[in-house]
Amino acid sequence: MAINLQKGQRETIGAPKFTIGLGWDTNSSSTGSAFDLDASVFIMGDNKKILADEFFVFYNNSKSPDGAVEHTGDNLTGAGDGDDEQIIVDLSKIDPRATEICIVVTIHEAESRRQNFGQVRNSFVRIFDSATNTDILKYELEEDFSIETAVEFGRIYKKDNNWKFEAVGVGMKGGLQDYLNKYN
Repeated sequence: MAINLQKGQRETIGAPKFTIGLGWDTNSSSTGSAFDLDASVFIMGDNKKILADEFFVFYNNSKSPDGAVEHTGDNLTGAGDGDDEQIIVDLSKIDPRATEICIVVTIHEAESRRQNFGQVRNSFVRIFDSATNTDILKYELEEDFSIETAVEFGRIYKKDNNWKFEAVGVGMKGGLQDYLNKYN
């Protein structure tokens, strides 16, 4: 039985190998343009900065150099039920300097398409056991991000040699570039 988290809640993951599933629905009729949401992962050290450029995992860099984090591919429409994008994680392979994995979802070309997360609904992040397809935990974002074009869904962090997940749900207006500036 999955643990349903509230914003700010933290929970131990308890498994070295798992998949992060991200999902959302969009209201494409509001802007006339299709939505393209993209999941990105920042693998960081104690200083809250990316270990190196290659530790920024997204659709154009689908695997971290240590092989611990792999983006399974870009979903250009978000159509259908269930996960829209997935990230496979194997913490047994993670670089020993890594202490945090930040999970961000952004809207591709949000400014030119006049789109924001206020037009996105039913957003969630879940962590599940890939072998059994059983949810370990899930966080459903309930906030109305009316001006934000990027949202940190959650973060996985190391504390006392245990990996935990925190339901973050914090938006940023500037999109992916703001997160790159923050974590680089």
